[in-house]
Amino acid sequence: MSYFLAIDAGGTKTQCLLADETRVLARATTGTVKLMRVSEQEATARLRAMLAEVAANAGVSLGQVARTCFGLAGLRSPAARAWAEKSFAELVAGELLLCGDEEIALDAAFRGGPGILVVAGTGSNAIGRSANASLFGAGGWGPVLGDEGSGTWIGLEAIRAALRTHDGMPLGDSSTFLLREIERQWKLNSLGELVAYANRRGDSDQLATDFASLTPVVARCADAGDPLAVEVLTRAGEQLAELVALVFRKMNAAPAATPEEPIAIGVAFTGSVLARINQVRATMTARLAVLLPAASVRQSPVDPLEGALWRARRG
Repeated sequence: MSYFLAIDAGGTKTQCLLADETRVLARATTGTVKLMRVSEQEATARLRAMLAEVAANAGVSLGQVARTCFGLAGLRSPAARAWAEKSFAELVAGELLLCGDEEIALDAAFRGGPGILVVAGTGSNAIGRSANASLFGAGGWGPVLGDEGSGTWIGLEAIRAALRTHDGMPLGDSSTFLLREIERQWKLNSLGELVAYANRRGDSDQLATDFASLTPVVARCADAGDPLAVEVLTRAGEQLAELVALVFRKMNAAPAATPEEPIAIGVAFTGSVLARINQVRATMTARLAVLLPAASVRQSPVDPLEGALWRARRG
């Protein structure tokens, strides 16, 4: 009997499952282990506890694991790769397949075949696989340099849009509805407190401001008809569509098909923003219908753990 470990480590949470050749035996979840968001010490402690939990629930020793597929956000960082390799050498037996979290989601959707996967959770990026198995990516540059359309981007853009509107108000007018809801979410009492909180820097004593936590607030305000929130979510969907189109253009830099014969491509998605916010997903789909008329967008999110398990079992 062979045992396989699948891990999906995103910007907000980390999930894993332990399985044999045919069955999933146990699952476990912990917080993010992404080194851009937590210390190496905290990431290691979380990983260790999660793996101990899933092994205990499955009744399988980590020393019995034949192969692990670990999909990790932020894998471009040499420090993140080195940490993951070191941690698994100490904790789990067997072979380690280390890849980006977007790659396992791509496999969950297309099982090694061609297609494009767009990720929109705490961060955002897109990845595509061509018919010859080449990979092409776009985005994923982090909250300061990119991540357009992500939860972090939505939170930041909501504050920026609300502050621009506030600046244009006559003296004495109250803050916008969106600003008031953001202050309430963060348990702040004034615009001054909001500005100080949003501009703080994470260090050893405090975490960086979690702008992604504002995404549900922006979604609620949009549902209530707030024009600023609606505009931010609309732009998020458009930005994600542009990411997909960019990957498609890279995949087909020298396409065999003529303009009269558009190249069909499947598009899948994962991440809390696209899974939970209908307006972002609908806007992305509508924009893709213009940018890539031959694209077929799936209607439900993929589970990256399914892709990680597929890879682990396949080797």
